[in-house]
Amino acid sequence: MKNLVLLLLLLSAFTAQSQKVTGYWYGQANVEMAGIQNNYLTELIISQKGTKVKGFFGYYFKDVYQSFVVKGTYDPNTRKLVINDIPIIYFKTNSTENSVDCITSFYGTLRVSKVKTELIGYFYRDKKYTYTCPDLRVNYTLYTEAKVTDSIFKDMSSTRSFWKPQPPAPDVVKGNDAKLETEMTAIADPPSPKKKLADSSAIPTSEKKTAPLLVSQPAQAVQADIIKINEDFKKRKQIVSKQIVVSSDSVRLSFYDNAEVDGDSISVFLNGKLVIAHQELTERAFNVYVQLDSALDVNEVSMFAENLGKYPPNTALMVISDGDKRYETFLSSDFKGNATIRLKLRRNSIAGN
Repeated sequence: MKNLVLLLLLLSAFTAQSQKVTGYWYGQANVEMAGIQNNYLTELIISQKGTKVKGFFGYYFKDVYQSFVVKGTYDPNTRKLVINDIPIIYFKTNSTENSVDCITSFYGTLRVSKVKTELIGYFYRDKKYTYTCPDLRVNYTLYTEAKVTDSIFKDMSSTRSFWKPQPPAPDVVKGNDAKLETEMTAIADPPSPKKKLADSSAIPTSEKKTAPLLVSQPAQAVQADIIKINEDFKKRKQIVSKQIVVSSDSVRLSFYDNAEVDGDSISVFLNGKLVIAHQELTERAFNVYVQLDSALDVNEVSMFAENLGKYPPNTALMVISDGDKRYETFLSSDFKGNATIRLKLRRNSIAGN
């Protein structure tokens, strides 16, 4: 009798576990219209607690990657997962940089077999998009080797990255003074070559707050600005909060405002050199691609506070993308100190290259 009860408990535990949707899900969403071949490569990284689900939804479409924090519900009895208010780029858009989003809701059903675990369902369009946006059919497969931790979902909101050829790193300032030879080792979401801007009046309002430092400012103003930022950076204490071991010598840094968006603006330094300046922290990430110096034992990434926003200090969530691995860390800086993390290259990975 005791053995039977134990067996039933084990079966019950196994069944409950098999009905969870926690995990990394990958799949392809296809437009439900005759003769249309457009599709979206998508991923769901979700964590389930009871009937509540939260996580991270992302997709690739043409030359853009979009990702958002999502919340939903899951019914273990019916195995139905529902996630509302998911924006997806209109499938007929001509330009992903100036696209229109269709608001959809995901309805999926969990299917478990000996071969694989799937989430099968649809991204249903909102009623107001009935005559413009089609439904998307999607089939997700669980990536069983991945592990999900709650920490990745605490404050992440959204990010938007365009896939473009990475331009060579230009000098921030050309001049005779060696102090002005600071180099930008990366450019965060550079503007399209078709949109070269001659002056600030040509910058759309939506881009003025996050335009890279050299896009439109007169040369003299840029020089003075660069000098001041570098001088102020050196005056402040470097406050190291964490050291992270990475495998790749080229990583992506994504910065978000980790609390209420309150006008925080920052500059980013790599090993004491200015990478990007005058970036406002919002719920949507701005991305910086950096090449680490393999000759150094550690590379230091520093966040310099240009202001303190409405609610001091200047705080950010920084997500480091190292190949298929992600690390998140919270940064806090003010006018006395620069928030700094150290990236240490895994030497065996360098030797293998």
